[in-house]
Amino acid sequence: MAGGTKRQKEMRKALRSMAPRMPMADAEAILEAALAGHLRHLPPSIALWQATTSRIRHAHTDYDALLDEGYDRDAARFFVLDHMNQMLEDWGSAKRLDPSEGQEF
Repeated sequence: MAGGTKRQKEMRKALRSMAPRMPMADAEAILEAALAGHLRHLPPSIALWQATTSRIRHAHTDYDALLDEGYDRDAARFFVLDHMNQMLEDWGSAKRLDPSEGQEF
């Protein structure tokens, strides 16, 4: 995870700052997603946050299983919110998801 473009270097640094205890496998997947074409137009901090929450939701919660069971997107997200925030805490992130603030998670 060294070298790369200026944006890649900035994003690696920002990710380490945002979640310093994040496992390397998750960090690599998050960086890859944050650098994807559909997020390239966003500032690094926003692209990383979206990629991080997506990674946690799909790789570390029952979100996809809930969808498979017939829950709608909003209900599934509601049921995994606490687990997602626990993961963020475990990874050393000071930021949390709060749907009452209108955050997309």
